[in-house]
Amino acid sequence: MILIVVVSTLTGLCGLRNLEALDISVNEFWGPLPSCFCNLTSLRALDVLHNYFNGAIPSCLLHNLKSLQYIDFSQNAFEGSLSLASLANNSNLEVFHLFDNHNHLEVNTEEPTWIPSFQLKKFGLSNCVLNKDANGVIPSFLKEQYNLRHVRLIQSGMTGNFPNWLVRNNVNLQWFSLKGNNLSGAFSLPSNLNLVSMWLFDLSTNIIEGELPSWIGSILPNLQILNMSDNLLNGRIPVSMGNMKQLFSLDLSYNGFTGEIPETLAESCKSLYTLKLSGNNLQGQMLPSWIGSLKNLKFLLLQGNNFGGSIPLDLCLLKNMSILDLSNNNLVGKIPSCLKELRFGNDEVSTGLFPTLSIWLSGGRYTLASTFELEEVNFMTKSRLESYKGKILQLMSGMDLSRNNLTGIIPPEVGHLSELRALNLSHNHLTGPIPKIFSNLKNVESLDLSYNSLTGPIPPQLIELYALSDFSVAHNNLSGKTPDQKNQFGTFGEASYEGNPLLCGKPLTSCDDSNQEQETPPSLNHTREDNSWRESFLWSFAGSYVVAFLGVVLFLYLNSYYQNMLFKLVRKLIPSFPQ
Repeated sequence: MILIVVVSTLTGLCGLRNLEALDISVNEFWGPLPSCFCNLTSLRALDVLHNYFNGAIPSCLLHNLKSLQYIDFSQNAFEGSLSLASLANNSNLEVFHLFDNHNHLEVNTEEPTWIPSFQLKKFGLSNCVLNKDANGVIPSFLKEQYNLRHVRLIQSGMTGNFPNWLVRNNVNLQWFSLKGNNLSGAFSLPSNLNLVSMWLFDLSTNIIEGELPSWIGSILPNLQILNMSDNLLNGRIPVSMGNMKQLFSLDLSYNGFTGEIPETLAESCKSLYTLKLSGNNLQGQMLPSWIGSLKNLKFLLLQGNNFGGSIPLDLCLLKNMSILDLSNNNLVGKIPSCLKELRFGNDEVSTGLFPTLSIWLSGGRYTLASTFELEEVNFMTKSRLESYKGKILQLMSGMDLSRNNLTGIIPPEVGHLSELRALNLSHNHLTGPIPKIFSNLKNVESLDLSYNSLTGPIPPQLIELYALSDFSVAHNNLSGKTPDQKNQFGTFGEASYEGNPLLCGKPLTSCDDSNQEQETPPSLNHTREDNSWRESFLWSFAGSYVVAFLGVVLFLYLNSYYQNMLFKLVRKLIPSFPQ
């Protein structure tokens, strides 16, 4: 049940001096957080998560409530500034969360100088302005922390080099995320570390450069989620990643990695569910034959690399596949008909199958999300890049083979992928007809077959694709009548069909007009045009000849000198010419 109430109602709680836990999370409270909460000196846990509180966070909550072990101010609309120096004497504090505050709150950890009396187990800030007056430095009080389990400093404008000291000092870390900041420099961790408790490591969307340590898989043997995407990393993907035998999700996309995908991923990472390597400079065989051994793989995104070769038949062994993106590479050969074996969402995902991590606080009800709920996939559909996460991701399925050099016909078997929601085969060299069986793609919302060499008519049965909202067969060699302007096909304009000169019907030119033009025999038209041109030429030539002849005669008649010269020339050429 959600309780909607104004803040004035909450002041009635302020007399409960012996209250030890106050949880008013996930309601719709609004207004400032009551300052009288500062009188609840017995509080051990304060949770105001996911409300509409605004204004400043009373600093007395931090320095008066010295029994607090758990604080969560996340997902509100707090403003102003907050100094964490007020927490200096809270020796019992173990959890501090301030997530998703819409960047309206400035958090200062550096002024005044302070030394914490606590040892945190969980510390999280996101979407706030961190240490604005200190150029966004990483909170220095963390150098005094040695028992951290979770560190989540996300999208807070932090600058400086990657804080390897933070990892070295907290060998029991389980969750480590610094994504969405401006951290730079090399990513370095000592080879003698043994972070056996770490299961999530996320440095995505920073400016980290250089190579990954070759021993990364040895120091993170139990890692389940590794995200280093959107950085400036280069070099080869370390072979030691094969030591991460519990790896569930690997995202190294949008870096500068080179070389081939290491085979050790397939040999040891049997639990791999998500593999995202898009936007690198990876080369070699697009999908080595060992790819088929990753039976649990559900999301495979390799677009925007330099992979070559053909699509291996082993890919068809990945029957749990939901999203397959091989676009913008150098693939050649035919599309395998065995792709019909892929389920593309035709199964139920039970998030209970994936690991969860309960919060450390004894007696607490809090648990972390499952690894599946943390997964996020970006996929191009409906001509735009969409982000899918959680339950929406569970419902999404798509296959993108666009911008390659694929040849041959579109296998009719692709029409059996009835759960597919997005299919993109554009910008290839595909030939032959559009399979009529595509009418079985009942769930498809986006279908792009443009920029190929497809021939024949557009199957009229496609009007049965009631979910279709984005459609293009532009720039092919299709002919005949466009599908009836019924249902969703009434919404598709000329751009969906352009570049097919032999197509007619709405929204293009009427087929009646096209037929009328074709009814006039081309030979008769050409004959009439040729005769008219020849007649005009002859009349023009004759007229010019007559005018020139008369001009010469007139000139000689009027000029006696040239008359005599002409007669002398003629007498030399023709001696018998009369004097």
